[in-house]
Amino acid sequence: MGKLRLQEIYKYYSLLASLPLLLGLGFLSLWYPVQLVRSFSRRTGAGSKGLQSSYSEEYLRNLLCRKKLGSSYHTSKHGFLSWARVCLRHCIYTPQPGFHLPLKLVLSATLTGTAIYQVALLLLVGVVPTIQKVRAGVTTDVSYLLAGFGIVLSEDKQEVVELVKHHLWALEVCYISALVLSCLLTFLVLMRSLVTHRTNLRALHRGAALDLSPLHRSPHPSRQAIFCWMSFSAYQTAFICLGLLVQQIIFFLGTTALAFLVLMPVLHGRNLLLFRSLESSWPFWLTLALAVILQNMAAHWVFLETHDGHPQLTNRRVLYAATFLLFPLNVLVGAMVATWRVLLSALYNAIHLGQMDLSLLPPRAATLDPGYYTYRNFLKIEVSQSHPAMTAFCSLLLQAQSLLPRTMAAPQDSLRPGEEDEGMQLLQTKDSMAKGARPGASRGRARWGLAYTLLHNPTLQVFRKTALLGANGAQP
Repeated sequence: MGKLRLQEIYKYYSLLASLPLLLGLGFLSLWYPVQLVRSFSRRTGAGSKGLQSSYSEEYLRNLLCRKKLGSSYHTSKHGFLSWARVCLRHCIYTPQPGFHLPLKLVLSATLTGTAIYQVALLLLVGVVPTIQKVRAGVTTDVSYLLAGFGIVLSEDKQEVVELVKHHLWALEVCYISALVLSCLLTFLVLMRSLVTHRTNLRALHRGAALDLSPLHRSPHPSRQAIFCWMSFSAYQTAFICLGLLVQQIIFFLGTTALAFLVLMPVLHGRNLLLFRSLESSWPFWLTLALAVILQNMAAHWVFLETHDGHPQLTNRRVLYAATFLLFPLNVLVGAMVATWRVLLSALYNAIHLGQMDLSLLPPRAATLDPGYYTYRNFLKIEVSQSHPAMTAFCSLLLQAQSLLPRTMAAPQDSLRPGEEDEGMQLLQTKDSMAKGARPGASRGRARWGLAYTLLHNPTLQVFRKTALLGANGAQP
């Protein structure tokens, strides 16, 4: 059975490795026809508009109608289902109307998910078949090998073979369980990062400041910011893969210790090493537990006194004496707490190693974290170069510029329709061009006010269509 499984794993490895590529091709084969149909419907309906401009209009529409959405949100019922939905929204990314993640973040998340799958597949194929091969090749000679190290599992050699195979099977189960747990946590961290990206981008779109050092708070792009934008996707992929490896090692060691020191000794009634050590050292652990319990009880019943509803400190002399006498025991308790603190910090940092939007250092030293620094500069470039409101305003200016007469049109080096992402260059035009663009600027402001009015008064759109039809019919 082990050989059959081994052959099946190696047989289908190439197919499993190319599964993300096949899924991507299948998605594109369905997505491109849909986009083609949408492009034709847009041309025949409301005219040709770019994807970026349509998204900007949707963003502004939701931004201006936020009060209505907020009032409808507060009228929802409160209960366990609503609480669960809120928790899922904070942990799992779900698309929301009026906001799209930047293309760079979407591609980065896709590459990271593919890298997680490939690394997990390599970890599975590289270790599990080897364990199965070793388990299938165990013979009675293993009893002599164990006897050389002073380990005697049983007098019966066949029973020793069965025990060794059982332990190898348990080791395989621990490895696969650790791999599944690490993959689930890594994907959960990735989804949580997408939620944080959306929250941070919305805050920056509203004008929030980046919490970087004073030397890097300028909203203008810089050399370091451009470099961080270029390396963001690669850094996130590397951090996620390294975090997956570290989590796999930690969880594998933890599950192996739990299985071989607790579960299997309890089930089989042998090799009770952990329980024997606890049996021999129980006075030490009992003393530490009693010291902690008695101090908490004394703090509650002896050293606190309530007067007029406010707790106050009392019996100060007894408090000082107890603190002095219990100092050696508290040192031992502090050593245990320090060990737990190190383990907890290592586990927390290993889980959040791939989350670049979270600094693994204290707030004062957050800028020393290269991942967090790269993420903040990446956000700076995204917000300064592709703000939806700026894109919508530039698209309105370009539409107004296209309606100008040819005599007042801009030179050939001016912007063309569809170049909304480069709209910031409008601020760098020459003085001669600025003089000729005054009617276009006034018309852009008028269209901006018209869009604001129509968004807040949807019923006026019917009258506007009628007026436009009448104006077009009156023209010769």
